[in-house]
Amino acid sequence: MAPPSKDDSPRGLGTDLLHADDGFHGPEVSPSISVTTTFRQTPIPVFKFEEILERPSSFRDTKTHVYSRITQGVSSRVERVLSKINGGFAITYGSGLAAAYAALTFLQPRGIAIGGGYHGVHQAIQIYGRGRDLKIVGLDDDFEGIDVCWVETPLNPTGEARNLQYYADKIHARGGRLVVDATFAPPPLQYPFKWGTDIIMHSATKYFGGHSDLLSGVLVVKTLDEWGKLWMDRNALGGVMGSLEAWLLLRSLRTLHLRVPRQAANAMELAKWLNSIASTPKGQFFDGVAGGIIRKVWHSSLQKPDASGWSPTEQMEGGHSPTFAMLFESAEVAGSLPLSLKYITPATSLGGVESLIEQRVRSSPGEDPRLVRISVGVEDVSDLKQDIRSALRTLGKVIPRQPRPSGQS
Repeated sequence: MAPPSKDDSPRGLGTDLLHADDGFHGPEVSPSISVTTTFRQTPIPVFKFEEILERPSSFRDTKTHVYSRITQGVSSRVERVLSKINGGFAITYGSGLAAAYAALTFLQPRGIAIGGGYHGVHQAIQIYGRGRDLKIVGLDDDFEGIDVCWVETPLNPTGEARNLQYYADKIHARGGRLVVDATFAPPPLQYPFKWGTDIIMHSATKYFGGHSDLLSGVLVVKTLDEWGKLWMDRNALGGVMGSLEAWLLLRSLRTLHLRVPRQAANAMELAKWLNSIASTPKGQFFDGVAGGIIRKVWHSSLQKPDASGWSPTEQMEGGHSPTFAMLFESAEVAGSLPLSLKYITPATSLGGVESLIEQRVRSSPGEDPRLVRISVGVEDVSDLKQDIRSALRTLGKVIPRQPRPSGQS
């Protein structure tokens, strides 16, 4: 059940982003930055520590603070905004991987179904599995003995979407729970709770942060009781977000509804244009770029219906992910392109207002060295096209074209 609101009338996403935390307002218009770790005590204690064990959820609404690992004003506001826009109860962590590991320690799974996605989550699962008889299977395997299904959608690095309702039904039939890493598509692009998800995870470093200047992670659960248990775990383990990062995140959330739809629209147009280049036969040209240099483009907007007839359109109700991937004809082109661009920055990560691009193998060991991931920003898409067009035309002249190995498509 979503957190109750004093005003039951529906509000737009932009209004929620600006006003979901109104109950925490002081006299200042822009929340003040407080970096204090501790707070002045009052003659009468604000609470007794034994009360934390009895009612941890009470600290979701507190406006009086004792120690910043327990609560502090701006992070409480951030969590209230994230709760409202995700339709649940949000709790923040020091990074996306900290949030992922918090979900594992909370759920204590004996078996996990997972496939592909961010390599860091797989490493977190390996660490959790130390000393445990942990069963790990693929998403398309039988779920016998599996109590957590972990789905990342859209998928890193390709931006392809997965059918959440299918995996929700599959794991719920075994009595398990569905965790969805929705980092690549925050609200308003998709709302995983609509499709049977039990816990939503985000690396808030990415689109929620949106400016490449903070680290944070988020878990969103459906009940206040679950939130209280996660809060107790976080308080004991210390995985809190820093005070300055909380302030930066709150600032960023105010413009989420402006940034993300623009990025999604840019990415969809850019993916369509690049896919047209990829579909152009070798020896021919599309919009000034030679065919054959790009072998494949992945993006949820390019996905065809699967065998069951499912397509991402309904699930991705607010648009498609601003991050996607391309496969080039050679590792040489894939490695040279990011360093040959003017407006698109060669760097890892994603979600910022500036466009980023990288040969993915530089950050994700084992990835195909021909694969390039692009995180599309808010620049004018015509300039992004021209930037890529110019670089590809130059690279096509400088780097010798590689013949296709026999049997490779």
